[in-house]
Amino acid sequence: MDIVSLVVQIVSGVVGGNAAGLSKQSLGPMLNSVVGGVGGLVLGQILAAVTGEPGMITAGALSIPALLSSVVGGGVGGAVLTFVAGFIKSKMATK
Repeated sequence: MDIVSLVVQIVSGVVGGNAAGLSKQSLGPMLNSVVGGVGGLVLGQILAAVTGEPGMITAGALSIPALLSSVVGGGVGGAVLTFVAGFIKSKMATK
């Protein structure tokens, strides 16, 4: 794990969280970004552990599979966590 992977996962999670926040389950721009970043980091790390990607920069070269894994894992994780949190918030507000 390297710092570049973590940053890519968080940024991808923020983008995914804000994309998921465009639906009715929005938490607001700031909270969408925070929840998306956390979701991106968590799923990105899980995906990196499952696939066994060592890190993005290995022996001075950029690893494209590791980059794609971080972007996809971060984006999907951010979108899913933001959508779920917004869904729970909207269901709690209606009662």
